[in-house]
Amino acid sequence: MHLPDLIVDLALILGVAGITTLIFRRLKQPVVLGYILAGLLVGHNVPWTPTISDEANVEVWAKIGVVFLLFNLGLEFSFKKLVRIGGTASITAIVEIAGMLLVGFLVGRLMGWSTMDSIFLGGILSISSTTIIIRAFEELGIKSQRFAGIVFGVLIVEDLVAILLMVILSTLAVSQQFAGGEMLISLAKLVFFLAVWFLAGIFLLPTFLQKARKLMSEETLLIVSLGLCLGMVVLATSVGFSPELGAFVMGSILAETTMAERIEHLVKPVKDLFAAVFFVSVGIIFDPGTIIEYKWPVLILTVATIIGKVLSTTAGALLSGQPLKQSLQSGMSLAQIGEFSFIIASLGLTLNVTSGFLYPIAVAISAITTFTTPYLIKFSEPLYHWIEARLPMRWKVAINQYGTGAQTIQAESDWKIVLRSYITIMVINSVIVLAIVLLSQRFLLPLIASSVNSETVAAVITCFITLVAIAPFLWALAIRRLHSFAYANLWLDKKYNHGPLVMLEVVRNVLLVVLVGFLVDRLFTAMIAVLAVLPVIIVVLLIFSRRLQSFYSRIEKRFLSNLHEREGATHGLPHLSPWDAHIAYFTIQPESSVIGNTLQELAWREQYGVNIASIERGKRTVYAPTRFEKIFPYDKISVIGTDVQLEKFRKVVETEVIPEEKQIAREDITLNKLIIDEHTALRGQSIRNSGIREKVNGLVVGIERNGERILNPDSTTIFEWDDVVWIVGDRKQLHQLVKE
Repeated sequence: MHLPDLIVDLALILGVAGITTLIFRRLKQPVVLGYILAGLLVGHNVPWTPTISDEANVEVWAKIGVVFLLFNLGLEFSFKKLVRIGGTASITAIVEIAGMLLVGFLVGRLMGWSTMDSIFLGGILSISSTTIIIRAFEELGIKSQRFAGIVFGVLIVEDLVAILLMVILSTLAVSQQFAGGEMLISLAKLVFFLAVWFLAGIFLLPTFLQKARKLMSEETLLIVSLGLCLGMVVLATSVGFSPELGAFVMGSILAETTMAERIEHLVKPVKDLFAAVFFVSVGIIFDPGTIIEYKWPVLILTVATIIGKVLSTTAGALLSGQPLKQSLQSGMSLAQIGEFSFIIASLGLTLNVTSGFLYPIAVAISAITTFTTPYLIKFSEPLYHWIEARLPMRWKVAINQYGTGAQTIQAESDWKIVLRSYITIMVINSVIVLAIVLLSQRFLLPLIASSVNSETVAAVITCFITLVAIAPFLWALAIRRLHSFAYANLWLDKKYNHGPLVMLEVVRNVLLVVLVGFLVDRLFTAMIAVLAVLPVIIVVLLIFSRRLQSFYSRIEKRFLSNLHEREGATHGLPHLSPWDAHIAYFTIQPESSVIGNTLQELAWREQYGVNIASIERGKRTVYAPTRFEKIFPYDKISVIGTDVQLEKFRKVVETEVIPEEKQIAREDITLNKLIIDEHTALRGQSIRNSGIREKVNGLVVGIERNGERILNPDSTTIFEWDDVVWIVGDRKQLHQLVKE
């Protein structure tokens, strides 16, 4: 009996990969390098080992591997996480990526490479490796340190930018030139479809999964999840985007559901299998001869990658307000390239726009920087002390002053609140209306036209059905009132606010006219839109205002309910204090000796200088727990302290830090800075009488007063004018302490 070549090749690939990964685990090296070595051994570039017979089949499996890699990445990501990680990670990542894109392009051109090779080289060098960094942090035991939170936040932003970068590079590859107009159109198209998919996905999928929960066995949930993933892949491809983008989007939508962890657990073995084949395929086309031929470019680009990433990431972190130590540690942690670089390199080969040597060079740089990453992380603190000893005092003062002013809680401008509300209403409802109009034109109109003889009749019916569908969103866009105190304050405060507020209302209604005109233009003429359809729309919106309001409110309530379905379990990255205190998360193991004791009996604050910010117990979270709160098995506690304090505390409680991938999602509890000024009513009150703990579940952990810092102040301490108070708690609730 003859076995298909695919089965024989898979047996060879997985067998060799199993052996190489065992060896690399023994050597405490990333298994990704083991997969690449396995691919090299079974490929055609090593003549004395068994060789696969059909590379085409392996390439298909490798493409499936990339799809599932991006789907799993989306499950870990979620759209809300990007908003929650704040400005620090975003600014750092943007500066780093922009810097490495420039470094890659300039170095490529200086070496005489083509423009397209240089552009793709910049993309390859700009994205760090999540897999390698997680593994290095785990082995070094530093995942609870302060700079680790910055690094993981940067990785989240990098992953999202990498998706956008793939779309932009694909557009460049097709046009073969820097066409600014086409790039902007492609980017606008991407943003539009991302918004449509996100809004539709959040509205439909959580509800569907909730309704079908009782029917969902593990097998069924796995099949449904993979079906949704591949369905979005097909949809994304059909509208001109990459399959990887579709997989990522579906993963990020499912990440907002309560079944996200369960889906991620079920998909992981499938992802691991196909991802292994993908990394093996990287090794199959890896030609050692090319590396020997291009040994100098490999060396130059490796040095450029390490130095460029250290400098650009450090600069970005400093710009975001982080201290020099954490900025430098972050930069030296991110000085490598990894899995996304392979995907970008393979994209260039698939599109036939890059040279064949670029891919193996990328693999070689990744291999070298993977080995150097742990040593760079270890060397970062000694390097910081060396730099600090030689840094001029005025520079140190300037960096410290810049960093400490980055997180002050102040009264938010009424105009900022109102503008944000208007923009949100206009953008979201415009996107929904445009999506419905485009769907009607593409699918509904041909369907109706096939059933009636007259094109005009078909257009009228399509127009009527579409108008009914978009009426609630048109009402929200143009008529819905903003019931906010900020709007009322602006209107009643000063007369010169009236003009701008009226202009905002005019803009809303002009946008309504434009959208209705866009619909009618797709079906009729502009004259019909002005004379017939637009007046009818306005009359209908006014007459049925209450019904449309009720219907829209139900839609909005369903969407917000689905969007915040996991809110009880989502927290996030902490902000950081100037005295090197930050938040780490620990799980109390059932055999721990602290179980059953109250916080007062344990006296952790007195012994180790740490504060317990919250205790998560099942679905219940105790914020700013009192001294009478007891510790139970599997409690997840958030603890604030310095790196040294947290390391001592870890040894005492004998716990393991929650995986940092989960810490990225913890946003509610942060360390915040509040200034006692005219915007607060706390001056002259003691910490105990201020009600910070009772009103906003806040915990005062430090006060800066006249250039001195009071850590863990006594509850009888009186707040004075210009005190800088550091409070652990929910940033949104803490804003209640500020007079708007």
